[in-house]
Amino acid sequence: MRALLALVLLCLLLPAQAAVYSYVDKDGNRVYTDQPPKGVKATQVPITVPNNLNQQGQPTRKLSPTPAAPVARTPKTAPFRYQMLRILVPEPDATVIDQQGQLIVSLVSEPELQPGHSYRLLLDDKEAGAGRSPVFPLDNLDRGTHSLVAEILAADGNVLERTPAQPFHLRRPSLEQKRRAHPCSDKDWGKRPECPLDMKPPEPRKSWLPFL
Repeated sequence: MRALLALVLLCLLLPAQAAVYSYVDKDGNRVYTDQPPKGVKATQVPITVPNNLNQQGQPTRKLSPTPAAPVARTPKTAPFRYQMLRILVPEPDATVIDQQGQLIVSLVSEPELQPGHSYRLLLDDKEAGAGRSPVFPLDNLDRGTHSLVAEILAADGNVLERTPAQPFHLRRPSLEQKRRAHPCSDKDWGKRPECPLDMKPPEPRKSWLPFL
């Protein structure tokens, strides 16, 4: 059974008209998006304002080659430029604790994503997802330090906006560590992953001596 990411990671700061929704698709997978499909029962995920938003990427522009001789040229429309692109969750240099190695990364841009454009997320210099949704669920991440880079792509694949590499640290505590930090009570056996029923200590036998 795939555990859901702790809601404390959902510290989203999206534009006022945007929200993050969660639903289960026909294959039983949990999906996060800002635009749930019609006819699907989706639940809005609570969002929390993070406390460190000081990263801003620099746009990359494609230069046109200079013609060999002066020719009459038709004025071209300047490429659309975004004022800001940020990774909101996780915050820079944040420590994420999750036994399953799960993380939900959220982005925000100003202005909002334009038609034909898309987001792309890089995890340790490798593509981890792409699309128009600013929410990227990641799963089964290794322990240790990782880096995230967010990009906005034009329809032709050119990078319009890119954030600097933003590090975070992932901790995946063992079940034994979780039991030590939060011991299992009678009501926890069989309900918490670190409290399986086969580890439940036997109940002490009642003594009948007081009644003899």
